[in-house]
Amino acid sequence: MRHILTAIILVFAFASTAVGGNLDFTLHKLESGRPGPTILVVGGIQGDEPGGFFTAALLVSHYKITTGAVWGGANLNFLSIIHNSRGMHGDMNRKFADLDPSDPEYPAIQKIKAIIADKRIDAVLHLHDGWGFYSPTYVSEWQCPQRWGQSVIIDQDSVDAARFGNLRELAEKAVAATNEHLIEPQHTYHVKNTRTHDMNNETAKEMSKTLTYFAIGQGKPAFGIEGSKNVSPIVSTYYHLAVLESFFKSLGIGYERAFELDVTQVAEALKSNVAVSFFDNKVYLDLRDARARLRYIPLKKDSAVEYRPGSPIMALVSAEKTLKVYFGNTSVTELDPQYFEFDNSIDHVDMDIDGTGRPAPFGSVVNVHRSFRVAPGKDYRVNVIGYSKAGQADEAGVALSRSDLLPSYSVDKAGTIYRIEVYRGEKFCGMILAAFTPEGSRLAADDRLLQKLRQSGELELGR
Repeated sequence: MRHILTAIILVFAFASTAVGGNLDFTLHKLESGRPGPTILVVGGIQGDEPGGFFTAALLVSHYKITTGAVWGGANLNFLSIIHNSRGMHGDMNRKFADLDPSDPEYPAIQKIKAIIADKRIDAVLHLHDGWGFYSPTYVSEWQCPQRWGQSVIIDQDSVDAARFGNLRELAEKAVAATNEHLIEPQHTYHVKNTRTHDMNNETAKEMSKTLTYFAIGQGKPAFGIEGSKNVSPIVSTYYHLAVLESFFKSLGIGYERAFELDVTQVAEALKSNVAVSFFDNKVYLDLRDARARLRYIPLKKDSAVEYRPGSPIMALVSAEKTLKVYFGNTSVTELDPQYFEFDNSIDHVDMDIDGTGRPAPFGSVVNVHRSFRVAPGKDYRVNVIGYSKAGQADEAGVALSRSDLLPSYSVDKAGTIYRIEVYRGEKFCGMILAAFTPEGSRLAADDRLLQKLRQSGELELGR
């Protein structure tokens, strides 16, 4: 997924602005190539429900579908996600019945409707976080029939559909499977039937305007999956994934997951996505523990900024002369750009890392246990950000250990990741990250993420 933004206005390859426009959503198609149903999984329609959009983002980045297909959308209402708002232009999940074409979200709603109505979609799973813990009987103010958290929502018991019309049966199976893996008894899941079709109460009337009820009207089985805002977003994501996987098994979706399903590994998987690359990986930044501000980031002069985020819930937003980087509703850092003409004559440099020589492509992370050295070249010079020695303009050929570098210039707060920038004259060639770390501990995770960032064509715009 490549996004384009100018120094003043954020422009994802579709329509948006940095300071108030609608950030359009992306649709990710995970195809197995083997026969099976196609399931649409979406989150982020309300920007203050992180369990939902975290889950959809992990599905896109850390799952492989082995039977059937899953279409995933994690950022249905990106503007509201960034602002941690239920809806910057009202509740987007109440706009699927009647909607005035002048509504700012009208184009997005029409695109979502078209995806749901696509004849290839067999069922829809819509991810949310609600307050409290739903219970069919009153236990307390936070655990009662009026709450929505920890529930699987159906609009009616069944729907006349070609496949998967037994809504209650499928929901009950998902609830039972998830309840085998509770962290606390209070987190027990239940099925909540809003009986939307009856239209005999205010809740049903409100639910008639939602995405899932629109899907029901298209003859598509649809379920709302609610985590709870009374647990941490990571715990909510853990439960969302458990519910999703139960549905996948019932619906005939085969999958592989790149981490163990426990709270700690869910958190680690989410952090591994906090990265961004620019201009076909000339610049790559690992931002999982970034400093609040990163200065003098080399970007292309007189050009829109092309970037590829490590997650569909990452965005760059212009602010004054900086670029704010968001991961979901969290601002992870600000980038101060420094603009250069680019040189494309080389795509790597040779390095000596802990005594072993190897080529280091631009946009890569090299893991360093003791020291690194960039091989000198007659056509380029090297600037290691954080190293300074009077009278030395080219740091190629200099062996550097962590103690040679100023921690305040590192990319991360821990002072372990440093930028190696390569120039030809005054033109920028590319950048490499040197990560000082216990030997081998970070290499595999970074290489996997870089491979994901380099894979183009996996992500499609919402139609």
